[in-house]
Amino acid sequence: MQVAGKVVVVTGGGNGIGKALCEAFHRAGAARVVVADIDPDSARAVATPIGGAAFKCDVGKEKDILHVIEETEHQFGPIALFCSNAGIGGGFDPLSVNAGGTSDEPWSRSWAVHVMAHVYAARHLIPRMKARGGGYFLNTISAAGLLSQVGSPAYSATKHAAVGFAENLAISHKADGIKVSILCPQGVDTNMLRSIPKGPQSGDGDLTPEQVAQDALAGLEQETFVILPHPQVLGYMRKKTENYDRWISGMAKIQARMRQAYGK
Repeated sequence: MQVAGKVVVVTGGGNGIGKALCEAFHRAGAARVVVADIDPDSARAVATPIGGAAFKCDVGKEKDILHVIEETEHQFGPIALFCSNAGIGGGFDPLSVNAGGTSDEPWSRSWAVHVMAHVYAARHLIPRMKARGGGYFLNTISAAGLLSQVGSPAYSATKHAAVGFAENLAISHKADGIKVSILCPQGVDTNMLRSIPKGPQSGDGDLTPEQVAQDALAGLEQETFVILPHPQVLGYMRKKTENYDRWISGMAKIQARMRQAYGK
């Protein structure tokens, strides 16, 4: 896919990877970049310099995503690329003694943002894209959706669910000309990463959001389903599936080291 001349929407576009994606799409010649974010001031700060549009949007609410879709298409034309990028880092606790946690809140919010946001975008864009012969979804997920996330069962579980939905989205609508890519980096130098305990996600180095955005752009041009800014992740995936028991034992050792480090 070439984004030049296309209308693009990026959720969570006010900072981090989302901001870098907006700027990269603008440089690549997008006709209009729509910046959607729960913080409207951040959205405007990104949109203004690139001649884009800003919308306040809580992606966990279906009505907010529908509003962004309807207003974008009304004002600027058909959405060719929808980047479901917003994410949260809640629920991280390296010292947790129970993977089930003590409250539903981190689970319900993570489910809303990391899974249902993708579902809502598809629910309202698929009929439109089918009618015009195609479209593209780029879902920012995380290597945690392919591997796991030590220290946060809610993050790990919802990111895995996001991968499963993206796979089904791609399978179900390939014949409709609708394409899907998932962006799965490890550590990225963003506010979200800095807000959580340091862990194995940064073991291969933290990339800049700008580098991740460039990798995303290249992956879209090649129409690659899995975009891996950290190429090492492919090797980790192979090791995981080759011997699940060995992989779980290795991850448990990482968990033990984290607990020891943060328990001091």
